[in-house]
Amino acid sequence: MWNSMAAAARTSDWQSPELSKFATGDALTTISGGLYADHQNGLVTVGTPKNSPTVSGVDPADRPSAVTIADCGDSTGWLKYHADTGQPAADGPGGRRVITAVVRKQSGGLWQVSDFAVQAVGTC
Repeated sequence: MWNSMAAAARTSDWQSPELSKFATGDALTTISGGLYADHQNGLVTVGTPKNSPTVSGVDPADRPSAVTIADCGDSTGWLKYHADTGQPAADGPGGRRVITAVVRKQSGGLWQVSDFAVQAVGTC
């Protein structure tokens, strides 16, 4: 999901079909909405986030339909810039932050991120 979001963020393409391959529900709405806002504000995101996800929960344990993922993502090399000038946006420096996500098994067996939360820089 993060790689697809990073690719779409290079041009703030909130309508990228790649996003819905990995995200659904609130997760897809959050990503698309953020990219749309960046598009409206003339911002693009350069670079790639670094992630190290691990499974922190499985529900139910015997036949999982939901998995919780914990991560300490690093956005140091994934920052916003003004598309017209190439100047950095005033959104602060990147850094390490706690990320949690819920991945759910969809009908047909596809697993997609349904919800996620990203904490402030410095939380991990």
